[in-house]
Amino acid sequence: MTLWFMTSNKGKVAEASEYFANHGMIVKQFEFEATEPQTDDLEVVTISKLEQAISTLPNPDDMLLVEDAGLFVDALDGFPGVYSSYVLNTIGTHGILKLLDQLKSENPIQDSKLRSAEFRAVAALYCKGQTIISEGVCRGRISHQVRGDEGFGFDPIFVPTDLDVTGESLECGELGETSTHGKTFGEITLEEKQLYSHRRRALSGIIEGFSRIG
Repeated sequence: MTLWFMTSNKGKVAEASEYFANHGMIVKQFEFEATEPQTDDLEVVTISKLEQAISTLPNPDDMLLVEDAGLFVDALDGFPGVYSSYVLNTIGTHGILKLLDQLKSENPIQDSKLRSAEFRAVAALYCKGQTIISEGVCRGRISHQVRGDEGFGFDPIFVPTDLDVTGESLECGELGETSTHGKTFGEITLEEKQLYSHRRRALSGIIEGFSRIG
């Protein structure tokens, strides 16, 4: 099966391709300039983009996937959130670090709380006239420096929390069965990142929904 992934981000395509290959699906990049609605709701943005692109599919029977994600920093009231792409292209990863440095605490525990954040992803799949929606979340914290050349976006400043035996995120500071040992997403391989990835969790929900409609 061929699944069109509407995105200009090759990093996203690589992650999705690796995941869907395990389910016998071929992912192809589909570039379409959608008008983004003015809202702070990831799901609203994702569905709007999907609806705009459906009529432009090469074949009306093709599947279309749209996924929108953002970095939500607790101490910044969820900023940059849905504006993550714009913020990355304007102030970049160093800009986020500078904002948090203004809130820096000498208390290590308090400082860790100030840097807590999460990646959220909402994926929507159009298939056979139906739309499947799924969300994925990865908890973590913002590092003090940009570290690593792997991944893309804000990966080099994001350290995921450890995972418990079921693969669920723990609170910052808790030790779990699976850990990057303080490494950012920019310092680990794609295969390791998939264990934590908000995107993988969202796509997993898509697969579950797809299996129900066959």
